[in-house]
Amino acid sequence: MKGYLANGLFSLSDIMFNEFLAGKIEAAIPELDLYVPQRNQAINDKNAYADSIMIAQADTDKLKESDFLVAVIDGVEIDSGVAAEIGIFSTLGRPIYALYSDSRQKGTGNIHKINALTDDSTENQFVYRNLFVVGLIKNTDGGIFETVEDLVSKLEIDSVIETAKQAMKDAEDAFMKATSWAPDDFIAMEERYNEK
Repeated sequence: MKGYLANGLFSLSDIMFNEFLAGKIEAAIPELDLYVPQRNQAINDKNAYADSIMIAQADTDKLKESDFLVAVIDGVEIDSGVAAEIGIFSTLGRPIYALYSDSRQKGTGNIHKINALTDDSTENQFVYRNLFVVGLIKNTDGGIFETVEDLVSKLEIDSVIETAKQAMKDAEDAFMKATSWAPDDFIAMEERYNEK
């Protein structure tokens, strides 16, 4: 199984958080091959040189190879590179798991915060996320999570399910090959069984 971790990667805090999050994911799913762009020194060693085409091609290739995307959507705005990675990955029909841990999203039921927003838009105590990008995430089998623990737990559960599905498919393929039966033979056999 392959995954891709998308987040900003230029500040020390981003670099450290990416390694923290990657470590949590890799510990939960040991067989996972997780691509973390900052680890790809061929395009992200800022003392060297990689042009825009090299960077776009390397990351796009890894996105296409991945079974899922983890995207950190915190910050004043969603990082532009992360938004692009979400856009590309959404076209593949695979799950996107987003981490949105901003503390300002808490207390959305607080009537005082709602009234302040209604009375004076400059008192907005909530954070806006681009709805197009959010929609791309929600349109997959992943989800948006407020904590690292919830995100990693969902990834772990989904990876077990995917591993089981793959094992069943492999067993079915092996049986088909061993018996030399065609899929139509199984359908005909099932129809005969259902008639009884």
